[in-house]
Amino acid sequence: MKKWLVVLILGAAQFVMVLDSTVMNVSISSVVSDLDSSVTAMQTAITFYTLTMAATMLLGAKLGDIWGRKRALVIGCIVYAIGSLMTAFSPNMTVLFLGWSIIEGLGAVLVIPAIAALLADNYEGRERITGFAAIGAVSGAGVAAGPLIGGFMTTYFSWRYVFVGEVVILLFVVIFAGRIAEKAVRQSIRIDLLSVLLSALGLVGVVYGMLQSKVWGWIVPMNPPVVNGVEIAPLGISLSAWLIVVGIALLALFFVRQRRLVAKGRDPLIHADLLSIRQLRSGLSVLGGQYAIIAGLFFMVPVYLQMTLGFDALQTGWRIFPLSISLILFSIFGTRLSTRWSARRVVRVGQWVLVASAILLLTAIDPELSSPAFGIGMFCAGAGLGLLASQLGNVNMSAVTAKDTSEVGGLQGVFQNLGSSLGTALIGSILIGALASSFAGGVAQSTLPEQTQAIVNERTAGGVEIVPASTVHKIATDAGLSVEEAAELEAVYVESQLSSLRTAFFGLILLALLSLLVSGGIPNEVPLPRPARAPTASA
Repeated sequence: MKKWLVVLILGAAQFVMVLDSTVMNVSISSVVSDLDSSVTAMQTAITFYTLTMAATMLLGAKLGDIWGRKRALVIGCIVYAIGSLMTAFSPNMTVLFLGWSIIEGLGAVLVIPAIAALLADNYEGRERITGFAAIGAVSGAGVAAGPLIGGFMTTYFSWRYVFVGEVVILLFVVIFAGRIAEKAVRQSIRIDLLSVLLSALGLVGVVYGMLQSKVWGWIVPMNPPVVNGVEIAPLGISLSAWLIVVGIALLALFFVRQRRLVAKGRDPLIHADLLSIRQLRSGLSVLGGQYAIIAGLFFMVPVYLQMTLGFDALQTGWRIFPLSISLILFSIFGTRLSTRWSARRVVRVGQWVLVASAILLLTAIDPELSSPAFGIGMFCAGAGLGLLASQLGNVNMSAVTAKDTSEVGGLQGVFQNLGSSLGTALIGSILIGALASSFAGGVAQSTLPEQTQAIVNERTAGGVEIVPASTVHKIATDAGLSVEEAAELEAVYVESQLSSLRTAFFGLILLALLSLLVSGGIPNEVPLPRPARAPTASA
C-alpha cells in the first residue's frame, strides 16, 4: 500500500479536477433555477471553466518548474479550494463564474501539470505505466461518480454541498503532499509575459468565437452585438469568424515567439520543438479529441434530459451511468491489454468503438431516450473513451525524457481543457443553433395563423432560448396565443429539441472521425523514453 500512496494522493487531486464539470452538467436546470439564470449562461460558465485552464496551463507548468512541482501542487490545491468555497456560497451567476470558471481554473493549472510530473518522478517502467493507467481510471471514476454524486446531492440536498466536499478532499492532498518524492531540481528562469498573453488571448479568441457562433452566426452575421447603436460585424462578416481568425493568428505569433526566445538563449513558455515529436503530437491530438467528445456528450444529453423531459439531476445521472461505468472498466481493461497489444492498436480500437457508438446513438434517438439501443450506445462510448484513457498519459510522457515531463504535463492539461472547451462550445453551439433553425422551420410549416407566426418570430428574433418544454405552453399563452395555438407551439418546440439533438450527435461523429485521422503517430510498441534534448543556454 505504501508504494501506491503517491498514486492515492495524486489520484485524489485528479478526482476533484474531473469531478467539477460532470457535477455541473447534471445540475444545469437546478443551478439555472437557483441562480435565476439561463442554459446559455451555464454553457458559458462550463466553457470558461476549462478555457481558463487551457489558456493558462503552460504558465502553470512553468511555475511548477520554478517553485517545484510539489509546492505548485499544494498552492494549486489551496487556490482551487478557495474557488470551490466561493462557488458553494455563490448568490448569483457572476460569483459562480468568478469562483468556479476563473479561480478554480487558475488553481487547476498548477495542480494538473504537477500530477503528471510527480507521477513520473515517483515511478518507472511498468509501475509508471500502471500509475498513469490508475490516474486515467481515477479520471474515469470522476466522470462516473460526478453525475451520480451531483445528481444525488442536487436532488435531495443541494449542488452546493459537492463543492464543500471538494475542499475536504483537497485538504487531504495538502496534508499528505509531504509523502510525495520530487526528483526535479527547481529552475531559475524568467517567464516571458508576452508569450503568456499571446497563448491566452489566442485560445480565448478561438473558443469564444465558437461559443458565440450560435448568437452571432459563423460567417454571415445573424444577431451581431450592438455598441452605441452600431452593429459590430466588420466588413459584413460575423464577429465570431473574426475572433477565431484573430485567435489563430495570435497562436501562430505565440509559436514564432517561442522559437525566437530559444534562438536568443532565453527560456520559452514551451519548447515548440516538442510538438515536432510525432508520438507526442499524435497523443496530444487524440487526447484533445477524447475530451471534446466527453464534454460534448456531457453537455447535450443532460440538457435534453432536463430541459425537454424534465428529469431531475439524479435521474440524469443514472441515464448517463452506462457511459461512466464502462469508461472505468475499460480504462482498467486497456491497461491489461497494453501487455499484449501496442498502444496504437488499443487506441485505434477505442476510436473505432467511439465512431460506431456515436452512429448507434444517432440512430437510437427517440423522444424519451429510453431505448435499449441508446443505453448500449452510451456504454460503448464509455468503452471507447476508457481504452483511450488507459494509453494516452503514458504515450505522451514516454515520448520525452524526465527533464521535459513537467512541460508535457502542461501540454496535456492544455489539450485536455482546450478539447473540453471546444467540445462544450462547438457541440453546444450546434445544439442551440440547430434548435433555433429547426424551431423557425417548424413554426413556418405549422398550421398556426400568420399573425401568430409573426408574433413567435418577433419574440425569437434574437435566438431561441433553451427552456423546459413543459413551460412553453405558459410562455405562449402569456404572449397572447390561444390555448390551442400554445399546444401546437409546444409540440413544435419539443420536435425541434429532438431534431437539434440529432444534429449535435452528427457533430460528435465528425469529431470521432477527425480524432481517428491524427492517431498515426501512436507507437506500435510499448513506448520508450527519447534521448535527452540539448538544453538551452539559460538552462
